[in-house]
Amino acid sequence: MISFFVSGTPKPQPRPRAFVRGGHAGVYDCGTANEWKYLVAARVRETIGALTEASPTLADKPIALYIDLFLPRPKSHYYQTKSRNGQLRETAPMWHTSKPDADNFAKAIMDALGDSHLVWTDDAQVCFLQTTKQYANTPDKIGARVSIDVMPKGE
Repeated sequence: MISFFVSGTPKPQPRPRAFVRGGHAGVYDCGTANEWKYLVAARVRETIGALTEASPTLADKPIALYIDLFLPRPKSHYYQTKSRNGQLRETAPMWHTSKPDADNFAKAIMDALGDSHLVWTDDAQVCFLQTTKQYANTPDKIGARVSIDVMPKGE
C-alpha cells in the first residue's frame, strides 16, 4: 500500500464551463483546482519517486483508492467570547456535510494522480473508491490523506 498526506486546503474538481464565441461553442476548465492538483502530484512524486523500469508500477492493475479529506473549519465552530476565544465549540460537527461534494474532491485527486504517470495510466483502473470529508481540528491538519492499494484477486 502507498500512503501519503498532502498539506493544504483541498479543492474540488470544477465543472467544465461552456461558452459561445463567434457562433462556435467551446468548453474550458476554469482551473480553480490546479494548484491543489499540483500539490498532490508533487507529493506522490516524493512518495513513489520517478518511475523506472526496475520499480514496480500499478499501471496495469485494479486499484483501491482511499481518500480522507480534512477541511478548514468555519469561524462559527469556535467561541468568539473573551473568556473562550478560539476554543472549539462542543457542538461543532466533526463531519463536513455541506458542499462541495466528496466525489468532486476525489476527481481532482484522481486527475492529479493520473497526470503524475506514477500510479496508473487511466483512473478507470480505480475499482474501489472511499472518500471521507471531515473538519480538521487544527490548521496544521488541513489536507488529504491518500492511500492506494492493489485490489485483492477476486472470483
